[in-house]
Amino acid sequence: MSKLNVDQKAIIDLLSDKKADFLIPDYQRPYAWNEEQCQTMWDDIFLFSFPDNNYEAFNENEEYFFGSIVIFKNKDNGKSEVIDGQQRLTTLMLILRAFYDKFANMQDKNSILTRDRIEKCLWKTDTFGAADKSTLKINSEVATDNDKEEFLELLRTGIVKQGSKSQYVLNYQFFQEKIDYFLQEFPSFFPYLPARILGNCILLPIVAESQDTALRIFSTLNDRGLPLSDADIFKAQFYKYYVGLGNKDNLGNKDKFIAEWKNLEEITNAVFKPVAGTSMDELFTRYMYFLRAKEGNKSSTTESLRKFYERKKYHYLKEPHTIEELKALALFWESVSNQDKNRFSERVLKKLFVLNYAPNGMWQHITSVYFLQKRTDDGMLEDIRFGNFLERITAFIFAYAITNPGVNALRTPVYDEMVSLVNGGEATFSKYKFNMDQARISFDNYVFTNIRSATRSIITWYAYTFPEQKLFGLNEVFHLEHIYSKKRQDIEGGLENKSNLDSLGNKVLLEKSINISASDYRFEDKKKFYSGEQRRGKDKKPSEISEIAELIGYDEFEEKQITERNKKILDRFFKFLQTEDLLT
Repeated sequence: MSKLNVDQKAIIDLLSDKKADFLIPDYQRPYAWNEEQCQTMWDDIFLFSFPDNNYEAFNENEEYFFGSIVIFKNKDNGKSEVIDGQQRLTTLMLILRAFYDKFANMQDKNSILTRDRIEKCLWKTDTFGAADKSTLKINSEVATDNDKEEFLELLRTGIVKQGSKSQYVLNYQFFQEKIDYFLQEFPSFFPYLPARILGNCILLPIVAESQDTALRIFSTLNDRGLPLSDADIFKAQFYKYYVGLGNKDNLGNKDKFIAEWKNLEEITNAVFKPVAGTSMDELFTRYMYFLRAKEGNKSSTTESLRKFYERKKYHYLKEPHTIEELKALALFWESVSNQDKNRFSERVLKKLFVLNYAPNGMWQHITSVYFLQKRTDDGMLEDIRFGNFLERITAFIFAYAITNPGVNALRTPVYDEMVSLVNGGEATFSKYKFNMDQARISFDNYVFTNIRSATRSIITWYAYTFPEQKLFGLNEVFHLEHIYSKKRQDIEGGLENKSNLDSLGNKVLLEKSINISASDYRFEDKKKFYSGEQRRGKDKKPSEISEIAELIGYDEFEEKQITERNKKILDRFFKFLQTEDLLT
C-alpha cells in the first residue's frame, strides 16, 4: 500500500522550509481563480485575523484551516510537484507578494520582521539564510498557461507590466487594493494581519510517495471554490500514460501530448458551449457514446462521465488511438460549427442547420458515433450517405419529441441505433416506426407554443423544405413569428378557435429584427415588413426566409389560411416520415 505523509503546517513553516521547492507541472490546468474566489479567501482570512474588526479579539491559539495541497516529491528533479491545490497556493503567493511590497518603506520593528518572514516564503535562501531573489520558491511549467512567465516575473519584481490583463495581475491588483484599504483603517496594526496569515493559517500538505498515488488523490479532491472538471482528471491520466512512452528522457511523447491537449482545448472552447461542465467535458461526452456503442451497451441508464472513464483503471485513456480519435471528433465538430463548405455540401450543411434547432442534443451524440465509425482515412464522410443519415435522424428525433416527449424516452431507440452503426449497419429505427394514425393524433393534439423546443424544430425544418431557401449562419438569430398576432386576437377576437393561434399554421421562422418590427400589426401591414417595402421614405431589408414570398401573396391571413397552412405543414412532415420509412 502506498504511503502518505500528512502533517499540517503553518504557512510560514511550509513555505520557509529550505527544502520547499514547489513546481506546478506541465499537465496542470492554467490558473483560473477570479475576483470571486479571491474575495472569499480575503474575507475568510480577515474575519479570522480581526474578529469583528477588532485586533484584540484575536486568540493567538486559534488556527484557520486554509485547505490541503497534494504534492509528489519528484526524485529526478528534487521538486515538490503540486498535483492538487495549485489555485490556492498560487493565490497565497500573490497575497504575500502584495504585502511584501507594502512593507518596503516601513521601518518599525514589526514591519521589518514580518517583511523578512515573507521574504523567506517567496524566495529560496542561501547557507546563511539570506534570500536569493533570483530563485523563487515556486515555479510553473503549465503547458497551456500562456501567462505563467508573467506570474513568475510578478513574484520576482512586484511590477505589473503596462497593459497586462492576465488573471494573475488582476488578482494581484485586487489584493493590493484590499491591503491599501486595510492599512488606512488599521495603520497601527498593519503587520498583524500578514503575521497571523503566516503563523496561524494552516495548510495540510499531503505528500505522496509516487506520482501514481498523487494522481489518484488528485482525482478525488477539488480546489476550493473551483471544482476539478472531469477533463482535468482525464488529462492527468493521459499524462501519466504518455510519460511512460517515448524515448529515454520521455520528452518526445510528453511534449507531443501537451501540445495535442492544448490544441484540443482551443478547438473545444471555440466550438462547444455546454450548459454544464467544460467544453472538454463535452468532447469526452460525445466520445463516450461511441465507446458505449462499441461495447454493445444499449442501456438507457448512462453513467456519469467520470465513472465511465475510470472503469478498469482508465483503460480507454491508455490506448494509443484515443487522442487521435478525440482530435478527429473535435475537428469534425469544428467543421460543423464553421459550416465548412470544403468538407460538406450545401445539402448537408442545410440539414445540419436544421438539426441545430433539434428539440434535444441527442442528435449530436449519434452523429458523433456515425462520424467516428464511417469516416475515411482522411477524416471525411461520404456526402450522400451522410446527408441521408441526417435526414433519417431528423425525421425520427423531431417526430419522437411529439409522440414521446422527453429526452429520456429517446435514449432507448437512439442507443440501439448507435450499436447498429458501430456494427456496420445504418440508423434505420426499424424497430421504432410510428403508427401513422396514432402519430397524427399526437401531432393534432400537441400545443405548439413558442416556448416548446419542438415548435421551433418543426418550423425550422419546414423552412428548409423550400428548395430555394438559402443557408443561414449558425450565429444568426431567428424568432418564431405569429402571423396572426396574439394581440389582434385579444382586441378583435377574429379567430373562432383560439387554439389556432399556436398551431403550426400560424408560425413562421423570421429574422429577429423583422419580427420585432412586424410585432402586432395586421397582416396587410406585416407584409410590408416581411417584404422590405419602403416605410417612412426608406427601403428596408426583406426577409430571407424563402416561404415569406409565398405568404406575401396572400390577400389575408385569417382562420381559413391558418388551418390550411397547418395541414400543409403536417402533410409535408408525414410524407417526410414516409419517405424515410418510419411509418407503419
